[in-house]
Amino acid sequence: MTRRRGVRPAGLLATRTLLTRTLFACTLLGGPLTVAGADRVYQVQAGDTLYSLARQAGTTVQALLTLNGLPGPTLRVGQAIQLPDAAPVVHAALPTPVQALSRTVAQPVAAQPNASQSAEVFQSGMAVYYGGRADARTPLTAAHLSLPFGTWVEVTHARTGRSVLVLINDRGPFGRRDRVIDLSAAAARVLGIMGEGVAPVTLRIARTP
Repeated sequence: MTRRRGVRPAGLLATRTLLTRTLFACTLLGGPLTVAGADRVYQVQAGDTLYSLARQAGTTVQALLTLNGLPGPTLRVGQAIQLPDAAPVVHAALPTPVQALSRTVAQPVAAQPNASQSAEVFQSGMAVYYGGRADARTPLTAAHLSLPFGTWVEVTHARTGRSVLVLINDRGPFGRRDRVIDLSAAAARVLGIMGEGVAPVTLRIARTP
């Protein structure tokens, strides 16, 4: 039997149509996409930190840095991060057309409260913010009185549970013993303390130089 040129089998067309619709829906949903039998890949969401992803995956920040060849723990929304095989698989449910369109614009969300509650707290006190000291590695910097430069610290808001991962590259704050860290404006914005000015926080060491 000779197939007419330019006419594709119905089964092939149906398969391609289903695949196209699935990928389009996952793109609109903005969630992680996992392919069976392949390395698990997670799409970074607003509020994620490498430390929180490491905790959820049952691994360490250093292991994720090595696995992904990252120079530091700073993440970008939408960035693809490879997780170890032990990490749980997250499947994005296909939305209805109305749900998909309503979620096309990503909304920033706070980090999950107490995501790293089991980790040892290094220091507690008040956080303030200032203009920050410019650093080519990240805008999320901070000043601390004693931590070595190049230390990455997870700062968690004691009331809201929001957190931000900052790089220590300056000294301060000075003059008040209860103030333990001076955040850059960019870090303060992520932590949500721009309006407060001063906020209670806990510090956890994520990575040392």
